[in-house]
Amino acid sequence: MAELEIKDKGGKAVGKHKVSDAIANAPVKSVSLHRTILAEEAHARQGTQKTKTRSEVKGGGRKPYKQKKTGNARQGTIRGPHYAHGGMALAITPRNYDKKINRRERRASILGALSAHIEAGNVSVVDAIAFAEPKTKEALLLLDSLGLTNQRRVLVVLTEYDQIALKCFRNLPNVTVRTAPSKEPGAKAQAFSARDLMIAHKIVVAKDALTRIEEV
Repeated sequence: MAELEIKDKGGKAVGKHKVSDAIANAPVKSVSLHRTILAEEAHARQGTQKTKTRSEVKGGGRKPYKQKKTGNARQGTIRGPHYAHGGMALAITPRNYDKKINRRERRASILGALSAHIEAGNVSVVDAIAFAEPKTKEALLLLDSLGLTNQRRVLVVLTEYDQIALKCFRNLPNVTVRTAPSKEPGAKAQAFSARDLMIAHKIVVAKDALTRIEEV
């Protein structure tokens, strides 16, 4: 069982948290992790691209000129793909890019990625991530106390949706804010994903958020 040091906003150690074996000893399966990230990225695509076929563009109802004795190739419409303002050949239409991934496999991938970060010493636990008012300076002070100011990508995991905390971090281009997963359906905030874990260099998680991750 791994132990993580709990720090306050000033970076001072205030206790320790024993990480459950379900997270600390989770195996990293690269194939499942790859499938999970592909599914997450595919699910994020809207798939609303659309171009018109020759039957959908306006005009071209009558034959542009007679069939014979013009010296030109025969044409039935000026809205064919080879005409300007004509329809597209092999037109792109809306489609669904979703890929199916089993819940068990997805959760195992997330646990494996989190376990790898814990083993590498990339996870910082804070007793509480809360601010009195939405100021970016407050978020910078928290990151500075943890020694994460110059990190390229930092993932901050809140216990639950907090609009003030989101506003504190949203102006920092290297910080991504997510919440811990919830058992309640229709949670307002977005829980972190396997991709969030993979692209993060450092992770800052609230103590209660870590407890919720272990419960879920």
